[in-house]
Amino acid sequence: MSLSLGIVLPTRNERDNLPTLIARIEDALGPEGWEVIVVDDDSPDGTADAARALARADGRIRVLQRFGRRGLASAAIEGMCATAAPFVAVMDADHQHDPALLAAMHDAVAAGTCDIAVASRFAPGGSAAGLPNERREKGSRLANRLARHITGVELTDPMSGYFLLRAETLRAAAPGLSGIGFKILLDLLATADPPLRVREFPLAFAERRAGESKLDTAVAFEFLVGLYDRSFGRVVPSRFALFGTVGALGVAVHMAVLVALYRLAGEGFALATVIATFAAMTFNFWLNNRLTYRDARLKGIAAVLRGWAGFCATCAVGALANVATATLLQGRGVYWVVAALAGIVIGSVWNYALSSRFVWGRF
Repeated sequence: MSLSLGIVLPTRNERDNLPTLIARIEDALGPEGWEVIVVDDDSPDGTADAARALARADGRIRVLQRFGRRGLASAAIEGMCATAAPFVAVMDADHQHDPALLAAMHDAVAAGTCDIAVASRFAPGGSAAGLPNERREKGSRLANRLARHITGVELTDPMSGYFLLRAETLRAAAPGLSGIGFKILLDLLATADPPLRVREFPLAFAERRAGESKLDTAVAFEFLVGLYDRSFGRVVPSRFALFGTVGALGVAVHMAVLVALYRLAGEGFALATVIATFAAMTFNFWLNNRLTYRDARLKGIAAVLRGWAGFCATCAVGALANVATATLLQGRGVYWVVAALAGIVIGSVWNYALSSRFVWGRF
């Protein structure tokens, strides 16, 4: 039987789940006609090495190990573009997605009854029992409502991470995909032109078998970033918007520390300003490292301290650029408010460019 289906498994610390999941896929699809592409974001637990060990004994398994970048959406895109199969599927590697649905989903797309088959936790007959608590289920339903507003597609579960479509459909949409966030289906449905015809398959969402859920607060934040990117990303790049938002929060931190030291504690204005400045820089560095550059997050005491020092140096240079620009414009007759705003913009762009390159290693 010729290759028909490529199954992409984006992984991060899923070493113990792979052998049993591949066995379940074989039980569902039989011994031929499919391949598994494990796209691993350099997992500390050795997931990529475990996948390579499986691949040496099973030619249906391939491995892509990524360095210096992370994210489920971008991993799914790379995996789907790496297969020669005419159909591609994306599913989680933690056993929460039932491989038994793959055959029916494949047949529906192959028969032309839909352009994309989506496994839904909230379709009639489906279940979200595998979500760890009621709060997570409510959060998932809220995210689905927001996603339907962005995509314009009426689905019970547009946030599903389990779907199947023709590879040529994916490749046609790929240049317009942002690859931001952790839900590639949202990006795909919002990008495809013409809109994709969707059919949902009820999914009994199971509990993960091994490891820990990676849906932390930062990943949930990526969902909001994905919504922003689909709506405004072509006007202001998402990462710069995040950087600017963190900077605005840093101003609030600066003022709060300044008021506490100067007005309440009676410290001198100069000393209070210096401390407030370093407090704001530290806050900005921490939040940018946590959210804006989550995919290149610095870890370990040495790396974090070097990053913090570099960020403070970058901000100092940006402050000089800010002052120089504002002073020059004001001296040439530009209204002082406009001159000040121009200085802030120049300083922000400078800080963003330098910190992206020299602190987090991004161009």
